[in-house]
Amino acid sequence: MRLLGYVVLAVLGAVVAVAGGLVQAAWFPGGLILALAGCAALFWGGGKLTGGRVGALVPAAVWLLTVIFLSSARPEGDFLFANGLSPYIYLLGGAMAGVMSATLAQPGPPGGGSLAAR
Repeated sequence: MRLLGYVVLAVLGAVVAVAGGLVQAAWFPGGLILALAGCAALFWGGGKLTGGRVGALVPAAVWLLTVIFLSSARPEGDFLFANGLSPYIYLLGGAMAGVMSATLAQPGPPGGGSLAAR
């Protein structure tokens, strides 16, 4: 059950990275704030759901790898992130949200409510 939860969190990390990459440049600064809020909510929620730091680290690591992959230029010349300040703020802010969520993650209540207890 725990492994399935981590897989779901990893998939959500990739989905949030792609969605945030598309939204952050669309409606500046509202899209950037929305994308960062989605990242922070996923990372914090993953830590709370699993009752530990790994639950925050898994989606954060997959998010970071996905954003780095999307920000690299392709041989065809295509890339998702445009030049400007917004993509850098998204990358730095999302990474900081992941680190803060993993650092501040508290264990869940003993014997209930989290994937760690099962």
